[in-house]
Amino acid sequence: MNSNINIREITKSDLPSLFALFKEFTVFEKRPEALKNSIERMEKEQDLLKGFVVENDAKELVGYVTWYPAYHTWTGKALHLDDLYLQPDYRGIGLGTKLIQKVIDLAKEQNCYKVKWQVSHWNESAKAFYRGLGAEISNIEESCDLIIE
Repeated sequence: MNSNINIREITKSDLPSLFALFKEFTVFEKRPEALKNSIERMEKEQDLLKGFVVENDAKELVGYVTWYPAYHTWTGKALHLDDLYLQPDYRGIGLGTKLIQKVIDLAKEQNCYKVKWQVSHWNESAKAFYRGLGAEISNIEESCDLIIE
């Protein structure tokens, strides 16, 4: 295990490695066919790609968290945490907490009232992790996606 872990904002030079992590995440989520993104699309849309990456001693990306600004009618200004992923060897050592805390701290700096995200129904370890942070996990809503091609 690498002892010198760096968490920093996503940069353009990260895109190929970040895309590889996106692929890994879709496999972990049991939905590799759902990945419609590409490095080319990421380059074109980089101004919308907000997040932090985890870099090991060898300067390899081993995890990330992405977010975007949102407005919720019931609470107001918010950040929506899109994805949080760490490679298996980097789980269980506090990096997930550090990543999500970066998003929470940013939300506080930006005077947001809420950080919102989703978790897969089957992912009990993630649910336990989020509950440990004080998050409320609701089964009231379900995701709706409409892919526009």
